[in-house]
This record gives sequence, structure tokens and C-alpha cells, in this order.
Amino acid sequence: MAHETFPFSSSALRSLRLQRELLEREDRRRALSRPPAPRRPLPAPPARAPPSPPRRRQLCRDPAVHNALYAGDLPRVQNIFRDEATANLVLEMVSEELVWSPEQGLWVLSPRRQHTSALRIAAARGYEDCARHLLLRGAAVDAVVGGRAPLHDSAAAPHPNCARLLLAFGADPNVLSADGSAPLHLCTAPHSLRCAELLLAHGAQVNLGTRERQVTALHVAARQGLVAHVELYLHHGADPSRRTRQGETPLNAAAAAAERPEDAERFVLVAERLLAAGAEPGAAGRKGHTPLHNACANGHPAMARLLLRHGADATVPNGAGDTPMDCAVRAVPEYRRQRPEETIALLLDHGAPPAQPKMLRLCCQHPPALELMLNAYDRVPPAESWVEAVPPELWEEHREFYASAVLMAGRPRRLQHLARVAIRRHLGARCHSAVPRLALPPPLRRYLQLPIEGLIS
Repeated sequence: MAHETFPFSSSALRSLRLQRELLEREDRRRALSRPPAPRRPLPAPPARAPPSPPRRRQLCRDPAVHNALYAGDLPRVQNIFRDEATANLVLEMVSEELVWSPEQGLWVLSPRRQHTSALRIAAARGYEDCARHLLLRGAAVDAVVGGRAPLHDSAAAPHPNCARLLLAFGADPNVLSADGSAPLHLCTAPHSLRCAELLLAHGAQVNLGTRERQVTALHVAARQGLVAHVELYLHHGADPSRRTRQGETPLNAAAAAAERPEDAERFVLVAERLLAAGAEPGAAGRKGHTPLHNACANGHPAMARLLLRHGADATVPNGAGDTPMDCAVRAVPEYRRQRPEETIALLLDHGAPPAQPKMLRLCCQHPPALELMLNAYDRVPPAESWVEAVPPELWEEHREFYASAVLMAGRPRRLQHLARVAIRRHLGARCHSAVPRLALPPPLRRYLQLPIEGLIS
């Protein structure tokens, strides 16, 4: 037996247990007989400090700092921007601009404040070494200051070297500006192709639309007539049927923007690429205009020919009820040097009915267009609606034509002409393809195609 233990009998254990219970009962009685102690209030939890407001970026108005950046002076930039705080300064510039003052009733100079960042200035001007220094000192690569991020400026300039640098430092290729545009939307010049390639290679979303209007990069390239950009975007999966919030497709944008004769060829090439990729030639966009309406309104026969060849409807009205022929006739006064009679002849050969006689006034100052339109009727309409609009000097220059048109007004045409009208009406939209294949002598086939002869007979 161990020295520290000793035996208890059962009676001794019972006696100890009873004694312990009595002591516990006495302690409980005494505790209940005491008056309750006043409760002490729990200490209040320590008050939380109010959240500190976000640190405002420091403004810099020092012209010396601005000049160092705009000049790309790397030693001065290195001396000024030494840490993260200075690298992320907001630069404020004040310029004077003319604004109309209703109170004074005149134009006055008013200060205009603009904000930008050091990295934005370097990226916009292609100062790659300055941009690298700022990034190494902690400049925020995606900071949107003054409405844009640095990548927007390098793409818009464009400066592929700076775009490559920013992307290497982790710039978001889909960062949105204040107006909801991504850098890819700002690749609007022919020499911005390399920037577009870099953005797409780093994950730019080719079908990303702007925040408000949902314009994609393909819409932008089509509107600018950028053939290489259109091919690039289509190769990366751009949707040629994607519509803006107003319902415009890229083909609508290309046809609407093709206004100048010197730009005609590249816009036709853009339209060819879009149509080959599956664009709908008859897609109605804003105000119900189809691409053919836009091409005719711009006096663009090559674009109209391409669209008609791909199945565009020459008779469909737009939201205002105007057909492509109405648009073509309205364009005659403005686009007389672009041979608008070619567009009118194309429409007639694809089944378009002639314009209403009241619209002859719009094309009467361009004899080829007026001749085509008059020969599309089986009877020449009265001349009162248009004859007064012909300038005297133009009448003298084309006296034989105008005199014959007035002479035939309201009179029956020759049987040969009536047969021509009947055949063309029967063929309808097939005139352009069926007439050249008719088993007729070449002079008769040519007569059926409404040649310009300078005379109404």
C-alpha cells in the first residue's frame, strides 16, 4: 500500500458525503439571505473611429512640371517624379476658350480646367522612357484621370511602343473611359493597326460595345473606312451583324460614311469584307435606313451596285416612307459630279419604280438624270412641275434636250418606247441580268437599257 493512501470504511464514506451536502446547503441558504449586490454596468465597447475619407490625389499646377512631361525631358522627369506619390499626381491645366455669354450678348474668354496624369501625357506623346520611369515609380497604369486611362491615349495617338509598355505592366485592355469607350474603340486611324493588334493579343474584347451607344470596334473601323482593321476584327471573331443601340450595323455605318468620292474605293472594300463575313445587305438601321438608302443618299453608285448584287431590295421604304430611288433623286443636286444617273439606272434595272413626278424638280438641273427618269414613264409627266427650276444658262446649253422634254410632256410616246416600258416592267428586278441575255440585236438590247441620248422622243 502506498504511503499517501489509507483505507475508508463504507460508513466513513457515507458520513463524509452527508457532511459535504450539509455544508453546500448552508452555503446556498446564506447566499439567498444576503441583499442582492447592485449590478455594475458593463463597460461600453470602445467607439469605432469613423472611416477615414479616401485620400484625394494631389493637384499639380506647376508649368515647369507640365513642360518637362510635354517635352519628354527624361532627366527632369526622373528628378521630379521620384516616388509613388509624385508619380500619381493629378496635373491641372487651364486653357482659355471662347464661350457665348447670354448676359453680355457676346463671346467671352472663359477658363477651362482639364485634368490629366503624368503617365497619360507620356503615353499620348510616345515618350516610352518617361512612361517606363513613371511606371517603375508606382504610377497607376489603369488610373482614369480626366476621363481617360493612359492606354486610351496611346491607342488614340497612336503609339504602339507605349501601348506595348503599358500592357506589359498589366494595363487592362478593356479599361473604360469616362464616356464608356475601350482603347480598341479609339483605334480610328490607318496607322493604329499595330495598337489594335497589341490590344487583341492581350485580351481586348472585340465585340465590346461602348457603355451608352453599344458601338463596337467593328462599327468604328467601318465608319472610318479602315479595311485592314475590319479584316483584323473579323479574323478575331467580330460580329458583322452586331447592332448599336440605335440599330446600326457595321455595314450601315460604312454605307452612311461613304460621302466623298475620294473615299469611295476603301468604303466599298470595307463593305465587301463585311458582306463576305455574313453582313445583312438589307438591315434597316436608324430611322429605317438600309445600307442601300445610305449609298443612294450619298450619290455612291459603286456601293449601290455592290449592295444590289448581294440582294439588297431596291423598293423597300425607310421609316419616313422614302425608297432608295427617292434618296437617289434627292442626292442629284449635291452629287452631280459623281454621275448620279448611274445610281438611278441601277435602281431602275433592279425593279425600282420611277420617282414621283413631283420629284422631277430635284433632278431637272442634271439632264442625264432627268432623261433617265422621263424614259422610265410610259408617258412624260407635265413639265410645269420642273421647267421653272431650270436655270436659263443651263437651258441654253441643253436646249435640244429640254425642248424635246417639254414638247413630249403629256403626249403619247412612240410604240417602240411603250414596248420598252412593257418589257422592263415584265422583267422587273431581273432587268439587269435578263436584258443582256435576250436574243435581240445589240442596238435593241442597248435601247432596253435606257441609254442616255440627250433627247426625248
